[in-house]
Amino acid sequence: FRNKSVHTIKFLKVEKGNRDVFSLCCALQGLFGVPELNCPEGFQEAQDKALQESEQLVQKACSTPPGPETVMIFDQLSDGLCRVADLADFVKIAHPDFAFREAAEEACRSIGTVVEKYVFLFIFFFLFPYASLKITAVLTGIYCIFRRVAELFMFDFEISGIHLDEEKRKKAVNLNVRILDLCNEFLIGAHLPNKIDKHVLPEHIRYNFTAEGNYLQVAGLHADCPDDLVREAAYKIFLYPNAEQLSRLEELLASRNSLAQLVGYDTFSHRALQGTMARNPGIRHVWKDILRNSMHCVRYNIDPGLYCPFFSLGACMEGLNYLFSQLLGISLYAEQTQRGEVWSEDVRKLAVVHETEGLLGYIYCDFFQRPDKPHQDCHFTVRGGRLRENGEYQLPVVVLMLSLPHSTRGAPTLLSPGMMENLFHEMGHAMHSMLGRTRYQHVTGTRCPTDFAEVPSILMEYFANDYRVVNQFARHYKTGEPLPKNMVSRLCESKKVCAAADMQLQVFYAVLDQIYHGKHPLRKSTTEILKETQEKVYGLPYVPNTAWQLRFSHLVGYGAKYYSYLMSRAVASMVWKQCFAQDPFDRAMGERYRREMLAHGGGKEPILMVQGMLQKSPSVEDFVDALVSDLDQDFETFIMDS
Repeated sequence: FRNKSVHTIKFLKVEKGNRDVFSLCCALQGLFGVPELNCPEGFQEAQDKALQESEQLVQKACSTPPGPETVMIFDQLSDGLCRVADLADFVKIAHPDFAFREAAEEACRSIGTVVEKYVFLFIFFFLFPYASLKITAVLTGIYCIFRRVAELFMFDFEISGIHLDEEKRKKAVNLNVRILDLCNEFLIGAHLPNKIDKHVLPEHIRYNFTAEGNYLQVAGLHADCPDDLVREAAYKIFLYPNAEQLSRLEELLASRNSLAQLVGYDTFSHRALQGTMARNPGIRHVWKDILRNSMHCVRYNIDPGLYCPFFSLGACMEGLNYLFSQLLGISLYAEQTQRGEVWSEDVRKLAVVHETEGLLGYIYCDFFQRPDKPHQDCHFTVRGGRLRENGEYQLPVVVLMLSLPHSTRGAPTLLSPGMMENLFHEMGHAMHSMLGRTRYQHVTGTRCPTDFAEVPSILMEYFANDYRVVNQFARHYKTGEPLPKNMVSRLCESKKVCAAADMQLQVFYAVLDQIYHGKHPLRKSTTEILKETQEKVYGLPYVPNTAWQLRFSHLVGYGAKYYSYLMSRAVASMVWKQCFAQDPFDRAMGERYRREMLAHGGGKEPILMVQGMLQKSPSVEDFVDALVSDLDQDFETFIMDS
């Protein structure tokens, strides 16, 4: 991330004796240093190796008395399968080579089927014996962690029907497999462009879309285009209903509901929210208070082009490096990759190093646009951290995927304010993965309830919006001039343009998600429910002949949990105001944040982690007030400045 006006991120020199074993494998050439993955066929080899190791662990589990060691064995088994499946999950959508994507897709499907097989072994060799141990709440330390991970294993397997008779278990397995296929198909369909005869559109706007013979491809909403007609055309064409995608969604929702009811839940939403901070689907009624207080909309227009020269990628990375070093004693170092280790030549590898603890893990930065790469910002766990049997710690490996423009001959990669904020957001996930140093990989890093997993990433947005933080790194890439303070303030205020309307939109998404995953059969079509909910909750009218829900890819990964963004924002708001607003570089608070919220991954009840950080137990009213107070503060700031 070289930049003329800032120092290049330092290169880490790791002594041979201290280098992580995973990194040593990189010399053997293969994706992420996995030697088998130097060609698409390697996925089969890696899969076979993982399955062979799993069989050995199953045999070990069969001969081991129930207890902490059994949990460790199942965590090893989970780790071996996840190191193939998680890696494949990323490769199947991001690798530029179709053969690699196809091989990864098949590996995901095969591993998923094998997992179902091991579910039933868990019943006989762990679940029932564990129940007889009668472990109580007085247990502390390692035994408390053991109990929580054991309970999480049981909960995860329960959705597969481990407590059902043989006939119902088979039905549950078949539903799980079908749901997995539908999710993959829906995700693909959600990102496919729509085509239209080019003669339907006015000639002067056709250049905005990709031409294909006599057709134009519309691959997105073109929301940033200044031309109203282009945005209108893109909206109506891209969101035009697709019968196959509609059928997939309806079958997906029905299958999820059938599975939930089969294993004992009223709805899929009830099943999905168990173990979260929200606990049950009644959460959607909480948002009524937010809606009553979110009707004002302030406008603070800025020209993003004025800010981009100050937000070169190099400068932003240096800003993150400075922030992490001040708060957590962590530095980011660029490390040379081996041939075949990365899937695109512009992918960069960062080593995450603590000032006293040493190497914590690796972040692969897949930041730049390329053909067929999804236009979405994501964090992927490739390998989770865990305590190995030999006492060494298995270092986590993650990927951050963005869609940034490439540098040009005359300028480095320049980020818009929104891109800069997204970079901070995704890096929040990465730090959670690096610092969630748990004994078990099943609860490592971001493997925690969804409504807690977004807290670290959203908290980073508050840092990105604070002028004291932005002033540390925002420099003009040509002159080195710092971003003027009045521009920093105006930028931070502009981030809240129509913040109340944006929050209403998030409430609309969350409510729609809950309805889709609520009582079945649905009383109306998904499009009719969309129209009704939009007009009731959001305020803007529904556009006829559109089906936005068919592009709502979050229904796959965040099914019945989209509310998590609002819940996490409320927690992040409370943490920011109480712990960092006075001093965003407070090391003591940074250490408390790591100790109370990041270090546990999913190994501790999320509400207990929040209590530890805030040093109090927040009520439902506190969650609502945190969101509403953010809006009120923005409105007051606007009035005062005006």
